[in-house]
Amino acid sequence: MSELKKIRELKNLTQEELAQKTGLSVRTIQRVESGMRPKGYTLKTLAKNLDVAEEDLWIPEIVAEPEIEVEEIPVAKQEEQSVNFALIKIINLSSLPLAWFPIANFIPPLLIMIFMKEKSRITKQIISLQILLAVIAPVIFMIVVLLKLGSPFVMVTMVSLVLANMYIILRNAFEIDKKNSLYYKLNFSFL
Repeated sequence: MSELKKIRELKNLTQEELAQKTGLSVRTIQRVESGMRPKGYTLKTLAKNLDVAEEDLWIPEIVAEPEIEVEEIPVAKQEEQSVNFALIKIINLSSLPLAWFPIANFIPPLLIMIFMKEKSRITKQIISLQILLAVIAPVIFMIVVLLKLGSPFVMVTMVSLVLANMYIILRNAFEIDKKNSLYYKLNFSFL
């Protein structure tokens, strides 16, 4: 509370009454009471009409630390803030060496996640996607083999599956760099 407000209230005056008594505007009194330091004519007029010394109108108050409003961050956002995206990118790229062997391509990221204790939502999504690819790729390959479309078609299918997996890994790595999220993700998680 400002000194002017304390003095005004001790004298049982409203802001309007003080404005009328001093000839100052109500807005000027409001500004002084809100913390603006009165100067010159305003200071002299207020001191004279309130019958106080000029320095009594402006005694620097010991201002208590303003209470900082703490915004509650949802758990998902707290998790995003504590995520190590460089490690997540490494976890994602660790699938590349075994992209040619889809049944095992989820093992390196899974091991890194366990040993580095990086169990964020995005890491679980990366591993879940690789697990899904580890299931789908052999099924597609077996269908092509059983259809007996010929060895060239089998080879094209194998190469296509490996390239698709590599593309997904690299595209997600790019997206982690740019937006800290995944480009290809599932709506569910196996972990």
